Amino acid sequence: MTASVSDVTVESVVRRVAAVHRDQRGALLPVLHAVQAKLGCVPQEAIAVLADEFNLSRADVHGVVTFYHDFRREPAGRVVVRICRAEACQALGADGLVARAREAGPALGETSADGALTVEQVFCLGNCALGPSVEVNGRLYGRVGPARLGSILDGEVPS
Repeated sequence: MTASVSDVTVESVVRRVAAVHRDQRGALLPVLHAVQAKLGCVPQEAIAVLADEFNLSRADVHGVVTFYHDFRREPAGRVVVRICRAEACQALGADGLVARAREAGPALGETSADGALTVEQVFCLGNCALGPSVEVNGRLYGRVGPARLGSILDGEVPS
């Protein structure tokens, strides 16, 4: 569940999450995941707070957030579609899924203006035998063609 920034301040969320993980070795990644789970993203103002909490430079924290593609700087859309672009899925038609997703609106890595849809590419969903694969709001779909992806995007397939 995500909290809106109006309900709580980013700083208070980050400091609470950091306190839970403070004694854990390599706590930055679990804290970043927890912050994103609570706020829907890792906002810019969280970088300085995390740097302070873990005695790191802002550049170190920023580098981790921007290195891993799972961390968002802005909240995702209500529906998040992740299209596998790894070799197995690519060989089975992932390019057609990317083209179909572009017809639906946002480019890869972007969210539609109305906040309804975010489309992302990933480089393995671990479903190679059933490629091409997509993940929609955490649910994995295999053997997805452009028409089926269209049905998923149109809400005709439960996600």
